[in-house]
Amino acid sequence: MDLPERIFTATSGSFNSLALELFHYQYSNNAIYRQYCQTLKVVANAIDSIEKIPFLPINFFKTHPITTTEFMPAIIFESSGTTQTINSKHLIKDIGVYETIFTNCFNLFYGRPEEWCIIALLPSYLERNNSSLVLMADKLIQQSKHPQSGFYLQDTAALYKTIVSLENKQQKTLLIGVTFALLDFAEKYSLPLQYTTIMETGGMKGRRKEMTRQEVHNILCKNFQVQNIHSEYGMTELLSQAYSKGDGSFNCPPWMKILIRDEDDPLTVHTSTQNKTLSGAINVIDLANIYSCSFIATEDAGKLFPDDSFEVLGRLDNSDIRGCSLLAL
Repeated sequence: MDLPERIFTATSGSFNSLALELFHYQYSNNAIYRQYCQTLKVVANAIDSIEKIPFLPINFFKTHPITTTEFMPAIIFESSGTTQTINSKHLIKDIGVYETIFTNCFNLFYGRPEEWCIIALLPSYLERNNSSLVLMADKLIQQSKHPQSGFYLQDTAALYKTIVSLENKQQKTLLIGVTFALLDFAEKYSLPLQYTTIMETGGMKGRRKEMTRQEVHNILCKNFQVQNIHSEYGMTELLSQAYSKGDGSFNCPPWMKILIRDEDDPLTVHTSTQNKTLSGAINVIDLANIYSCSFIATEDAGKLFPDDSFEVLGRLDNSDIRGCSLLAL
């Protein structure tokens, strides 16, 4: 199957046919996904539109090995969490496929990494050795080839000096950081940024009180005197990333698509329209998840706009995902 090469040729016209082809491939070669579909009494041959495809509840990545075909994983990405939680695990067949995906995503939205100095402020993630975000940041840092690109753990004083130096050189810089670490940095150091783009990746994980994305962005914009804060929408269970350049809406690469499902009936997917904004729970089709599952029902609430951009409103309450729990194998 040549899908790994073909997903990057996906267009609005070819996406649906590629997704349907991938559904049948995963139904045939992913035992957990097939069993889930059969539990729903889905007739595979009757699936003729992406809205009819069953979306696997994301919690299955916590309880089952989600693999399409049998293989020895090259790496297992694991989500962050507390000692009281069960972490998601994503078994990766080929690290090279992941590297190609996030590099193509970055090129699409930001240009070549070589044009940037890339600084990663990911302290909680660096303490783990199985984070997909750390691997992505590490490879992008290597690709940037800038001598001041790199990771910062807790030394915010050194980070401040580096950014001041880069600003003085008028060097285009990307500071990508987990939310709580960016807020900590902003509280200690307030400086106007002209050549630095700040990108938050989400994540409080009990380090701070929960805040809305807009509240976080307001603080960062004020302290760094910038107009916009960029964001990345990614997760352990997905190989692709969507990006927001500061207007609150995210855009997907051509091989990734957001659909909206009904919060009260998780099996009902709303059909997108040309002139209507849809609200509900977020489903993701990620064609890059060839060897796991490309059809994921997340636990995020959101809005889908007519131009296929989307907004993340926050996490669903347990009551809102009760339908998914009834479908556990």
